[in-house]
Amino acid sequence: MDLIIYFVDFFIHLDKYLPVVIQSFGIWAYVIIFLVIFCETGLVVTPILPGDSLLFALGAFAARGALSIEILLISLGIAAVAGDSVNYAVGNFLGPKVFHYQDSRFFKREYLLRTHRFYEIHGGKTIIIARFIPIIRTFAPFVAGIGTMKYLRFITYNVVGGLAWVCLFLLGGYYFGGIPTVKKNFTLVIIAIIIISVMPGVFEYWRQRRIARRGKI
Repeated sequence: MDLIIYFVDFFIHLDKYLPVVIQSFGIWAYVIIFLVIFCETGLVVTPILPGDSLLFALGAFAARGALSIEILLISLGIAAVAGDSVNYAVGNFLGPKVFHYQDSRFFKREYLLRTHRFYEIHGGKTIIIARFIPIIRTFAPFVAGIGTMKYLRFITYNVVGGLAWVCLFLLGGYYFGGIPTVKKNFTLVIIAIIIISVMPGVFEYWRQRRIARRGKI
């Protein structure tokens, strides 16, 4: 429980903890940040790591001279694209094994074929849009791999979505994080970013629940 409380506190008060990380690890802070973004996008077991809010905070600290915005843009752009690529590869590797049998106990080959068809039609925009929705962006490339979305098509949208996501939040923090009002209420801004980021997912979940309820009537 204490670990969860500390994690949430770190998540919300990035303006308090990031300077400690930067001062304590120096140039190695870039490696730590790279790994956080890579794992947040590349490992299905770590979807709760900070993404949007972390990028915004890093941009704000870069504007203060604590970090290099150029290094952040390049390294985190690579981390985001590489993370999704690894996630896709794992899904692509596990998909055929998980759905090996036509009628296994927990999975059906029909689900794999349905997922494949979905990503062939909507996969491109899904990969890009998912970049801006916490948790969903961690699972989207994994599911794309399971659905055997063509890799050339995947990597194209992966690069576009990954670079757009990193640039938008990093540069947003870089240019707006230093505004006195934002700087003074940085914690509230971080909370607002988190809420705005998760709202599309919450809305879609609510919409699907309504559709399901109507189907039962």
